[in-house]
Amino acid sequence: MSRLEKLVALFFRAPSDVSFQDVVKVLEAFGYEKRPSKSGHEVFVKLGEYPITVPTVKGRRVKRVYVRKIVERLGLEEWYEKQHNP
Repeated sequence: MSRLEKLVALFFRAPSDVSFQDVVKVLEAFGYEKRPSKSGHEVFVKLGEYPITVPTVKGRRVKRVYVRKIVERLGLEEWYEKQHNP
C-alpha cells in the first residue's frame, strides 16, 4: 500500500484531527497547489476546480469535519476502491 493510500485510509477512520502536512500531501497528490495566505485558513487551487479552503488549528492540525469535506470533494472513497478493486 502506497503512502497516499495509507493517508486516505487514515482520513476514512475519521480521527478527531489530522496533521496539516498529511492534508497537504493528499491535496497535492490530486493536483492542488497551496496558494499564499495571510489568514489562519489555507487555500488550495486546481485549474478548472473550485478552491478548497482548509482551516487549521494553530497551523498544524485539521479538524475531522474538514477532513471529511476533503474526502467528499476529492471523491476519495471511489478512488480508494479503484485502487483496491481494479
